[in-house]
Amino acid sequence: MIRDTEITGRIRNGDVGQFESLFRSSYVSLVRYAKTLIKDHDTAEEIVQDLFFRLWQDREKLNIESSLNGYLFRSVHNRCLHYIEHNRVIERHAEEMSYSQSESQESPSDILNYKELQEKVARILERLPERCGKIFAMSRFEGLKYSEIAEKLSVSIKTVEANMGRALKEFRKELTI
Repeated sequence: MIRDTEITGRIRNGDVGQFESLFRSSYVSLVRYAKTLIKDHDTAEEIVQDLFFRLWQDREKLNIESSLNGYLFRSVHNRCLHYIEHNRVIERHAEEMSYSQSESQESPSDILNYKELQEKVARILERLPERCGKIFAMSRFEGLKYSEIAEKLSVSIKTVEANMGRALKEFRKELTI
């Protein structure tokens, strides 16, 4: 039996066969685990597929010092939690917007336009990379400063600025008239 360090070493060196073998042997159980947290099979599959995509993409930096299986399950667990939190932010924003909308005296066409705008914003947020969307939501919906976001996510302020720039660029591109 091959040790975990040997498997990660082979993958780090670009061994496609070893990577495919790891994928085949782990995929079903990882999706099953993700589904227990997410409750949606398609999303669970996307999360696991994205994990393996990123694993292969960043294989040269791969440095797993614990069990490989434990690493994969912990990664799926964290990605599921991020997905759940991302959806909560979107739902909270939609609720806040809905509440503020019900308080105002707007015409039906204003309300319709506003709902369409909300849907566009939600679609753009869903398309953004996970961290980028989270940073945007923390800044715009939670009112956090870049330094607060950087501290909460354990990233640099430059990372927050770059992700905000990317998010704003997407919003400008999609919301221009």
